[in-house]
This record gives sequence, C-alpha cells and structure tokens, in this order.
Amino acid sequence: MGARVVYLDNAATSWPKPPCVAEAMAAFLRDSGGNPGRSGHRLSVAAGRVVAEAREAAARALGLSDPLRLAFTANATAALNVGIAGLAGPGDRIVVDAMAHNACARPLSEAARRGAEIDWAPVDGAGRLDLDLLEDLVAGRRGPGGGPGRGARVGRKAARLVVLTHGSNVSGALQDLAAVATIAELAGAVLLVDAAQTAGLEDIGLDSLPGAVVAFTGHKAMLGPGGTGGLAFGTGVDPEACAPLLRGGTGSASESEEHPAFMPDRFEAGTLNGPGLAGLLSGLSWIEASGRAELRAAELRLTERLAAGLRELPGVQVLGPRPGERRCPVLSIRAGLIDPASLALALDERHGVLCRVGLHCAPRAHRSLGTFPGGAVRLSPGPFLSDDDIDYALGAVEACLKEGTSP
Repeated sequence: MGARVVYLDNAATSWPKPPCVAEAMAAFLRDSGGNPGRSGHRLSVAAGRVVAEAREAAARALGLSDPLRLAFTANATAALNVGIAGLAGPGDRIVVDAMAHNACARPLSEAARRGAEIDWAPVDGAGRLDLDLLEDLVAGRRGPGGGPGRGARVGRKAARLVVLTHGSNVSGALQDLAAVATIAELAGAVLLVDAAQTAGLEDIGLDSLPGAVVAFTGHKAMLGPGGTGGLAFGTGVDPEACAPLLRGGTGSASESEEHPAFMPDRFEAGTLNGPGLAGLLSGLSWIEASGRAELRAAELRLTERLAAGLRELPGVQVLGPRPGERRCPVLSIRAGLIDPASLALALDERHGVLCRVGLHCAPRAHRSLGTFPGGAVRLSPGPFLSDDDIDYALGAVEACLKEGTSP
C-alpha cells in the first residue's frame, strides 16, 4: 500500500478528528482532572464546568433550548437501550422501521421477550418509509403485513412507542423526521429517534418535536471521541416516565438511597467520561465555528460526487437514494458477483481506501435492500475529504474491478 490514505468509514466513527479534540482531552486530564460534581475543590469544579459546557453544546447541536433535558451516556447504543426499556413495557406496541441498527433491534428483541409487541414498518428499495403505511401501522389501522387496506379498522391498539432510524447507516436514506413526529403525536406515541448518523450534522430541531426523544453518539458527526453520547428529551416527554437502567452515585441527593428522579442525574449514575466530554465539547465547538450547514452541504456534495462516479462503473450497484433525494453522507455498493469483502480488502491493501464491509450491524436493513446475507461495501465521506480524495477513491474502485480482487 502506498502512503496515501482516504478514509471513507465515517459512518463507523469520524476520522480524523479536528486537532483541538485531542488537545482538549489532554488539557482536561492535565488541568481539570477532578471528578465532576463529586467535590467542591477547584479541580472538581473545573471538571464540572467542562461537562456543563459540553451539555450546552450538545443541546445546541440538537436544537434543544434546555440543556438539562439532555443526559449523557456512553454512546447511542446505551441511550437507545434506556429509551426502549424505559418508554415501553409489556403489552405495549412498538413500531420500528426496517432499517434499524442492532442497537435498536437487539433491545427490541429483549422487549418482545418481556411481552412488548413489535411491528416492523417496511421500507422501499432505497430504505425509505412509506409514510401513509407507517401512519396506519402506528394508529393500529393496519397490520405489520400491510393489510387490511388504508382506513380499515383492525381493532389493534395504537403504538406506545415509535422507533425511527433518522439516517440509515447502510443506504444513507434520510427519513422525514418532522412527518414521522406528527404521525407519532397523532397516535399518542412517543418517538424515539436513533440519530447516530445525523446528530451534529443534520438540523434536528428538537424544540419543534415535543414528543420526541433523541439518542445520539459523540464519535461520529459530532466529531468527538468514543465513549460519549446521550439521550435528549423533547419538552412534551416527561423524563420521569422513562425508567433509568442504571442507579448509583450522582453527587446529588447523597442523603437518600433512592436514585434521583430529576434530570440529568436520573440517567447519569456513576462518574461521567470527563476527558471524552472535553473532546466532545471541542468537536462541537469546531463544528459551530466552521458552520454546521456549510459542513453538511460539503459532505453531501462529496457523497453525490462519489455516488455519481460509482454509477458510471460497469457492474456497480449503488444502494440508497437516487440523485437529489434526501440522504445523509453514507452509501453502499455491490459490484456484480465480486465478493464485497474481497473488494474492501483490495481497496485497503492496494490503494489505501478505507471502508466498511459486511452487514454493518443492520441485518434487517440488508434484508430490506436485498443484500442479505452477503452484505455490501459501505463508503461514507467526512468533513476533511476533498474532491481529489473522492476521485482517487473512484479510480481505486475502478482499478480493483479491472484487476480482480484476488490477492
């Protein structure tokens, strides 16, 4: 492999991070390494200030005006587990889209074992929801198989919880968040949003989605480190209606052996990841200074350039939205009968193009797209790539197809 590396795996984790992220993490460990909220001395106060500023920055990124409605977790998976277990129980109906990541699917399987009823909303060949069908399914007017017809009464109760993959980590399909929120609201359901691929990049506008709860991670589009994420509650959802998974020390109400009910302590048992949150704050600050809208437009332009070039290559199938349709900066490809794993290995070893291959922890999504069990090669641009990087990656794919992918 040559010296050049083109990193196209930002859907797994963003890289490189802005240099200020590592600098902020080191500064936290060096200058403010106390336990936030656990003591009154200067290092604890300094650490607590970093956590508070990170909370405010994450809330701004989600369009949430009250940062105290946001609790930090280890990642989006932890947040989704809290939301699924805490917002619905035995006997409740949960409707979820068929592009769900295993971070949703596996907790939902456990919820089903405990007596919840799970209905999967189908998607089209690009991974997009049929909103009319979703509305009937959420309201109980239609069964998970699609019948009876729209408007018919089937005697099923409305959903208690709707779980939405905002941006697909496989096809890049971007769902209409506002429309789905309205569907959930009309049925009296809470909307739990998996924003792992979109938080930090898309304008989520949580203040305008009072019935929504957003699970996010810090190490992808927010440009922070691993071990950071959280759960943010819209103004119409009472956090006390969501049971915490963990209970323990919070630094508050220490006189009581009952876990605090108030936010954000309700979901923040144990010591927070101070260095990670310092890095998250720095990543979010870099995004704000650079302009979120400008970064989003640049990443989508690169994604469209990549998709257009791939469509011109013989035998290459680009999964996901067509040109000009709603998407996030993720796409996957199949190349005829070429094994996806062989193609990805050749791209890495021969050309330094780094991507993700397989089922992407989303087997149901691949079933929906017709790529199960073989999977696909996923390419996901980030904010530090150029047109030249995309053109180089296209040339690498073309060369691998011509050369064959055997070592």
